[in-house]
Amino acid sequence: MDNVSAVTSFILTAFTELEDQRYLYFVFLLMLYLLILLVNLVLIVIICIERGLHEPMYLFICNLAVNGVYGSTSLLPSMLGHLLSDHFEISLTLCLVQIFSLHTYGTIELCILAVMSYDRYIAICHPLHYHQILSHRKVCFLIALSWFYAFLVFGLYFILTVLRTFCDAIIEKLYCANFALVRLSCLDTSFQSIVGLAAIGLLLVPQLLMIVFSYAQILRICLLASKESQAKAIQTCTPHLLAVINYAIGCFFEIIQSRFNMSHVPHKARIFMSLYFLIFPPLFNPVIYGISIQSIRVQIFKLFCPRKNKLTPSGC
Repeated sequence: MDNVSAVTSFILTAFTELEDQRYLYFVFLLMLYLLILLVNLVLIVIICIERGLHEPMYLFICNLAVNGVYGSTSLLPSMLGHLLSDHFEISLTLCLVQIFSLHTYGTIELCILAVMSYDRYIAICHPLHYHQILSHRKVCFLIALSWFYAFLVFGLYFILTVLRTFCDAIIEKLYCANFALVRLSCLDTSFQSIVGLAAIGLLLVPQLLMIVFSYAQILRICLLASKESQAKAIQTCTPHLLAVINYAIGCFFEIIQSRFNMSHVPHKARIFMSLYFLIFPPLFNPVIYGISIQSIRVQIFKLFCPRKNKLTPSGC
């Protein structure tokens, strides 16, 4: 048992492949992290201070931005520290914190995207009853449920990982992920794999069903509507669809890295795939919504060009 309990820290071997250019990667990653903070915090501040944006859609967008800050801040600063260090070691405690943060961030993101698809369904299919159906109380409930559901469901499954002991210290990634850590367990992982599949079902299936149902209903209504209404519906749904696609790409990269041997893939491609989920959704979501939604775009312009009266970029 002494040997079993001896592994209390792990080596993130993916950093060894960056050693020759680690300072370049540090600068690049730091700039991306600061940009993520900037675009998300600007969006959060604008939605919070502008009472005209206290509508369901904007409150969901605000929570998407908050989750982006949560996910990127939970992992990127630690990775930046490793790039400046000569040792690529991470303690078991910090590894567990990274795992919990990574997976709850991903689940919250999907929950909010699912709720946003429901919001678009109500806005397009039941516009006259929009504020009645999505009352302030119901919006607050859906937001709270998105966060609580992710923490609860993954937290219950995460207990199995916390209780394990580990016999190997090599993690071939830039950060800790649950499946990568569980594979280092001293004991058989069959039971946890079965529970993990059930947890994945609970964390993914209800949200995916909501997204599919919402867009199936939107499509049904659009097929019966005029071309003008169809164009308006497409314009309304495009930012959300882009956010869903962006999220799906990140999930796909995470899944193939966790489940398949990636040693034959060039290390730069593996690095890109590892960082996609942490960088691109929180970076592009605020940009997507900031550019495509006029009311947000106008408030951003007011924030950065307060002395100008015109509400067009040329006013700057």
